[in-house]
Amino acid sequence: MSDPVDPAVPPQAGAPAPAGPATRLASRGFVAGAFALAAAGLLAVWLDVRRDVHLLREESARRLAAAEAAAAQARERGNRLDGEVREAQAKLALLEARVGESQSQQAALEALYRELAPSRDDLALAEVEQILLIANQQLALAGNVPAALAALQLADGKLARLDRPQVAPLRRALARDVERLRAVPFVDITAITLKLDAAIAQVDTVPLARDERLPPPKPEAPPAERPAWRRLLDDAWDELRSLVRLEVSERPMAPLVAREQAYFLRENLRLRLLSARVAILGRQQASFKADLRAALAWTRQYFDMRTKQGQALQESLGQMLAIAVPDDLPDLAASLDAVRALKAVQEHRAPPPVPPSRPGR
Repeated sequence: MSDPVDPAVPPQAGAPAPAGPATRLASRGFVAGAFALAAAGLLAVWLDVRRDVHLLREESARRLAAAEAAAAQARERGNRLDGEVREAQAKLALLEARVGESQSQQAALEALYRELAPSRDDLALAEVEQILLIANQQLALAGNVPAALAALQLADGKLARLDRPQVAPLRRALARDVERLRAVPFVDITAITLKLDAAIAQVDTVPLARDERLPPPKPEAPPAERPAWRRLLDDAWDELRSLVRLEVSERPMAPLVAREQAYFLRENLRLRLLSARVAILGRQQASFKADLRAALAWTRQYFDMRTKQGQALQESLGQMLAIAVPDDLPDLAASLDAVRALKAVQEHRAPPPVPPSRPGR
């Protein structure tokens, strides 16, 4: 509130004149109007801001609803994609299992193919083994040295055409067996068995010593004219002389063999010859010689050696008795062991690697 003005005091020069009541009212109205305008502006601004906030809220709500709808769709699509991914993973695992199974089947088929369709080396080794087995059987059963030598040379030729360094030990074993077989003296076993068969067939044709007979005496020419008493006396003398026979022989008396025992004698001789045949096939020199000596002694003792059949049988037995038969023949065990060891190495070769299957997720 302003101080009162003294009316007696004159206003100073240059000083503003004090405002009157009208001026004060005008200034107060101006201030009130200014305040009213400011309030109106503030109200307008507040209303405008409120309207903008309302619009912003509506827009935010609309966008939030749209975002929630999009999120729901995205979640639904994600769930659907997860299901499809799981299904795809299951299908992939099934495919991988089938691929692994097919790979194992392929490996099994390859192994079976290698077993059923062996390589050229495997076939050659199998063939060489069969040749050696046959040659060894020929040596053990028949003592056929030439056949065994031919088989060994055939096997060595096959290995030479194979031209592999790993077969060198097998070829060295074959060479050693060939040298051992070449050192064996040659004995024609087939010829000996044929002679024994012929001797067995001659047993029934050779007469026994007890069956030998002196040649009948030549009949004397009767005289032209004899009296009756003379003829009667000569006939009586002939009858008497026929009852007694004198024989001068440089060899001992032949043993008497009963007729029912002659069959067993010939059968025993035949069995001796058969035993000698078995012994010569088995390369048993001692048994072969013992059977031939016994058969030769029996023929000289019980059979008539003055006949052609007896002489032929005795000569045949003597020739066979003079043959030197080796007791033991070399076997082919070293070569068989070498080829089997090489086959074992070939069979245990590492198979080609099979690609691993992908692990399932």
